[in-house]
Amino acid sequence: QVQLMEAGGGSVQAGGSLILSCAASENFKSETCMGWFRQAPGKEREGVAAISTRGGRQYYSDSVKGRFTISQGNAENTVYLQMNSLKPEDTAMYYCTSDALACLVVAGSLSASLSAGFAYWGQGTQVNVSS
Repeated sequence: QVQLMEAGGGSVQAGGSLILSCAASENFKSETCMGWFRQAPGKEREGVAAISTRGGRQYYSDSVKGRFTISQGNAENTVYLQMNSLKPEDTAMYYCTSDALACLVVAGSLSASLSAGFAYWGQGTQVNVSS
């Protein structure tokens, strides 16, 4: 059963912007953290951004800090990722996730390998950034 669904991916030139959205299914109950991870072919999955669903605290990987902004919708279990100043190295499949540990993984306090056991994942949306 699909409980998270991403949208907004596409192709953009370097320096451009995209907004990704992650919408929860009707009966979905969020964990205490929702976030975005990405994976490029041949590379490990990495945390990008995360937000606490309790207090709204934001976490970012060093590679996207200052360029990406994560936010959550009011009265709706939805998260967004505003991506600015995109670089070719941002090219990847972007996945939305919901898990209590996601914020700690993105913050660097826990290993990204733990994401394999996260409670919920979306199907992914592809982002391609051309040089």
